[in-house]
Amino acid sequence: MKKVIYKLFGYKKEYHFMSFIRYLQYAFFQRIIGINFNTHWPVHFSSMVSHPKNIKFSSEIIPLGYSPGCYIQARNGIIVGSNVIIASGVKIISSNHDIEDFNMYTKNKPIIIGNNCWIGVNAVILPEVTLADHTIVAAGAVVTKSFMEPNWIIGGVPARKLKKINDYTGENFYEK
Repeated sequence: MKKVIYKLFGYKKEYHFMSFIRYLQYAFFQRIIGINFNTHWPVHFSSMVSHPKNIKFSSEIIPLGYSPGCYIQARNGIIVGSNVIIASGVKIISSNHDIEDFNMYTKNKPIIIGNNCWIGVNAVILPEVTLADHTIVAAGAVVTKSFMEPNWIIGGVPARKLKKINDYTGENFYEK
């Protein structure tokens, strides 16, 4: 029954961490009401994903916007690694308004988020940022520049390195 519902609502895969009731709730808001209709993964009704066609996933589809209150703007592209966790209220913004014409947008390199990253509650990732593998972004951080070394906790406004951590040893959160 669950697989039939997944196909009916157009999602490309089944998410094992999502209960069937939660799935129906997300599907109702996306496919019936039309909030974030153009995404092919579950998005919370209070989150917004713009330009989902510009989001590329290195392996499994990470449900960007699954948590409440997220804003994912992929005008210039977002590349997401494997096993990335995005908390509530996260903002990932790949483009700014042009400072000379607010109706235009800047052309930037895509945002790149490495494998095994965790983006904490209310963190903001701004255009052209690259996060190395196993980077943890602390809650409320504003990431304005790239962090190319793996295994760091970053945080603050603007974000800076806070603590070096060991290699990731856990399982992939999104795979069975």
